[in-house]
Amino acid sequence: MDRRNDKRWLVPFGELSPVRQFVLVWLSFLLPIVVWGIVSYVPFVWHPLMKISDPGGVSYFSRDGLVEKKVFEAENAKMQAAGTPLAHGTPANPVFLPAPHEVAAAFYNSFTMPPKRKGEKWLHESLWQSIQVIFWGFTISSLFGVPLGILCGSFQFFAKLTEPFVDFTRYMPAPAFGALAVAVLGIYDPPKIAIIFIGTFFQQVLVIANTTRKLDTSLVEAAQTLGADRKQVLFRVIVPGIMTDLYHDMRILLGWAWTYLIVAEYIGASSGITYFINQQAKYRIYDNVFAAIIMIGILGFTTDRILDWIGKQIFPWQKTSKPGLIRAISLARQRRRQEVVA
Repeated sequence: MDRRNDKRWLVPFGELSPVRQFVLVWLSFLLPIVVWGIVSYVPFVWHPLMKISDPGGVSYFSRDGLVEKKVFEAENAKMQAAGTPLAHGTPANPVFLPAPHEVAAAFYNSFTMPPKRKGEKWLHESLWQSIQVIFWGFTISSLFGVPLGILCGSFQFFAKLTEPFVDFTRYMPAPAFGALAVAVLGIYDPPKIAIIFIGTFFQQVLVIANTTRKLDTSLVEAAQTLGADRKQVLFRVIVPGIMTDLYHDMRILLGWAWTYLIVAEYIGASSGITYFINQQAKYRIYDNVFAAIIMIGILGFTTDRILDWIGKQIFPWQKTSKPGLIRAISLARQRRRQEVVA
């Protein structure tokens, strides 16, 4: 049977129907939300606190305040013994775990309600500043890292000259250069961009060099046999030959740049989405904290999906690519079944 027509869900190297793919993609997002909702809305799952609706005779209880269940029960025992009114409340989670509907409301409120303090930036302003840091850090890294990686993968001269030092430096944590970046570049965006650059450049060189080395050397040998010089081999054989893998490498490396964003924005003056998250946590508005964190994920994921779609338009032959061995086995099994039926 052709693997594309196999009705089983689990087939090694098999293909799922578009409907099943659609269902599974949405389940990958819905399942975590369902778990989050169960923890938030079902009292007996995990509600370690009590939200006070009526403080009763307990002097230090306040309406809508949160106290531990043990403390709530102990105080009510004292009130019952003293014959004073009991406190009343409902099970609740800590303030740092808002419910899904609260975070959903925060998405809207963060864009419509002004900041608490004058001079603080709105969420969209903080996001835009962070996006600029990511863009410039990754762009500058790519301008140097991509050509150097291709040269290292193509010519042993460049590999031996640069890769040992690059391999040595990549183990140094990018945040360790924070103080030096501030001393050299100031306290605003340049040191943050530098941290993104440091966090991605050295990995970029090694990843792209390794991708370049995977090119089928018979293509290079054929070009040389036909009289191509070094420049022609590099720009007409090697670069076009690795372009698809290089594009996917850049998508992955862009994700690495996003992971360095929070660390980078701690360097120098507070700014960007990191500053917004810290300020909201300081005010104990954790639904805004969750909203901002999820917004980062949405931006990164959306960017990756757009790049994936663009890649499929640029390299359409990858849409239907299938390992030759698996295809051969599939055809062999199909012929065998036809012979048995005959």
